[in-house]
Amino acid sequence: MNIPLILPHFLDRAVTLFGEKEAVHCEGRTITYKQLNGRVNQLSNGLRDLGIVKGDRVAYLAGNSLEMLEGFYGVFQLGAIMVPLNIRLKPEDYLFILNHSEAKVLFVDQDFYSLIRLIIPDFKTVEHIIVHYKDSETNAIDYDDWLTSYSASVFDRADIDENDVCSLLYTSGTTGNPKGVMLTHRNNYLHALSTMHHLNVKESDVYLHVLPMFHVNGWGAPFYYTANGATHICSRKSTPASIFKALQDYRVTILHMAPTVLNALLQYHDAHQPVVEQDVRVVIAGSAPPPAFITRVEEELGWKFIQVYGMTESTPLSLISTIHSQLTDLPKAQQTVLKSKAGYPMIGSDVRVLGANGREVEHDGAEVGEVAVRGHGVMKGYWKNEEATKEALQEGWLFTGDMGTVDEYGYINIVDRKKDVIISGGENISSIEVEGVLYEHPAVLEAAVIAVPHEKWGETPHAYIVLRENMEATEEEFIAFSRERLAHFKAVTSVTFVEELPKTASGKIQKVQLRDTYWEAQGKSGRLVN
Repeated sequence: MNIPLILPHFLDRAVTLFGEKEAVHCEGRTITYKQLNGRVNQLSNGLRDLGIVKGDRVAYLAGNSLEMLEGFYGVFQLGAIMVPLNIRLKPEDYLFILNHSEAKVLFVDQDFYSLIRLIIPDFKTVEHIIVHYKDSETNAIDYDDWLTSYSASVFDRADIDENDVCSLLYTSGTTGNPKGVMLTHRNNYLHALSTMHHLNVKESDVYLHVLPMFHVNGWGAPFYYTANGATHICSRKSTPASIFKALQDYRVTILHMAPTVLNALLQYHDAHQPVVEQDVRVVIAGSAPPPAFITRVEEELGWKFIQVYGMTESTPLSLISTIHSQLTDLPKAQQTVLKSKAGYPMIGSDVRVLGANGREVEHDGAEVGEVAVRGHGVMKGYWKNEEATKEALQEGWLFTGDMGTVDEYGYINIVDRKKDVIISGGENISSIEVEGVLYEHPAVLEAAVIAVPHEKWGETPHAYIVLRENMEATEEEFIAFSRERLAHFKAVTSVTFVEELPKTASGKIQKVQLRDTYWEAQGKSGRLVN
């Protein structure tokens, strides 16, 4: 008899093998895997009492906490579907997602209750709102009181199939309403097996949740760290100071984050020089960092840098940039360049870069095509959106919208998003390449490049730059700096200095907001579309 690949089995394994081991540290609380399992059973019993059955949607608007972590397993035991909500959306976005997903129960942190309070009368399907860390003034069900009223004994699970949808993740597109990505138990289970191998996850690991758990299930971290009996460190709010304190207090060995968050840690380290004695692996996804950035992480922090690539629709991770054993004799500088790329396919993922005619691009690091993925991680589709599903999934391939090249070693390099490629005088320019050069300037803390209209060339690169504290530079200096290091047609032609760049909750820079800001500054309406 075949054993279905369902996610509750990961917690079962942890309880069997590591029951008395510390599973979670959160807000001053420490619980073992056996105790975590008891809380999960209480949650499942409570949800069943509220009428939740297989296939129902249960939404979470929460930070990285014990409550969010146990939510995954408590919801899954019923065969219900988890709908994690981005904590940085607007009330109208929450209203759309909750109504579109037809969620029946909403769990929300007290800190975020104000975001949904005024839209509650417009909920069409939400029947119960339960508040984590509730204060005395909020008129809602208190999570702790509610949870402890239910039994922690073994829960009689629903009949779950590995192809059942387990999570519904809404992506924040640049136009129109968010789309709900349907991921199955099988998607997440096989993704976990592949990822735990490539990241060398082991029971002695201590994982700090920096990447939000709502962000494509925290890249699956609640699953593969649990399966291996690793210890979770949860904090509802993360700052550079709190991250370094957790690294010291709990001897954290691995953490995931966006490049902008890691950049903030580097700045904090420069200013405060905190001492971290244990070996640390830091896993990064997003725009390819300049090699100098990786060198700083590995030499100044002493951490192992691991670049990965993926998207919500592929569960998400499908590429990793660790160095093949047969390439360890390459010069260190060349290895660092390889580490900065999106990487090569992880086990179970078939990733190719396809040209306009559908053939694979040459492995020369020059020919550009669109990155396409197929394999165990590719989503089931978009919730109640067949048209968008058909557009994204073509003959089993997920077309990512990312443009890339493949080098002689098979490492894929993302050169830009389709919509972010700058076309100047008929030449394609990678905004990521230009940003990488700007980061080499000692005064640059953060940089983002977009296309802006140009009378002669059609469009040219425009940079938004955040300067390091107590440092100065001029627009002319950056234009000259980029012209010295790039072909002149790739160099920035103008610069806007800002205090900060707009980011998503996971730390990704939102270029669409920068485009809107540019147009508003020009006194025009509309949005620049490439």
